[in-house]
Amino acid sequence: MAEQKLLIVVDMQGDFIDGALGTEEAKKILPKVAERIREARKAGETVVFTRDTHTEQYLQTREGKNLPILHCLRGERGWEIAEGLADAGDRIFDKPTFGSVELGAYAASKNFTHIELIGVCTDICVLSNALLLKAFCPETKIAVRESCCAGVTKERHACAIEAMKACQIEIL
Repeated sequence: MAEQKLLIVVDMQGDFIDGALGTEEAKKILPKVAERIREARKAGETVVFTRDTHTEQYLQTREGKNLPILHCLRGERGWEIAEGLADAGDRIFDKPTFGSVELGAYAASKNFTHIELIGVCTDICVLSNALLLKAFCPETKIAVRESCCAGVTKERHACAIEAMKACQIEIL
């Protein structure tokens, strides 16, 4: 059986790069993320994106009460995938919280042999989606490319990497 690879670009959106929740680390990985996407496309890998998606009522949600910063509001600049990453027609999974059940079901239905995640934030959405994918696709090789990820802080990034290693997610 031929290898079928999936590259998931997690939440590479304006608000996580240079907007409401942006970090220097996220800005630094942007060129690496763009290069990894180009490599994947050239190799014939499937590339999909997740997009954190909220409304004006975000602050009334459980997540919003714990992180009271409006971000990734549908239709706003900070909600958009960073310029130059997504191509027209690319599959984007809008998600109201950290992990996307729709993404997990999609990955399971396609019988990918390898799934790789890149993006932000390592310690929240990358970690959540990696573990969710492990549940949906327990026999699939799941990996996270550390150089193409950024956490809320460098320390939390490192902790998330260690947590994923403990859960048998390969760190590239």
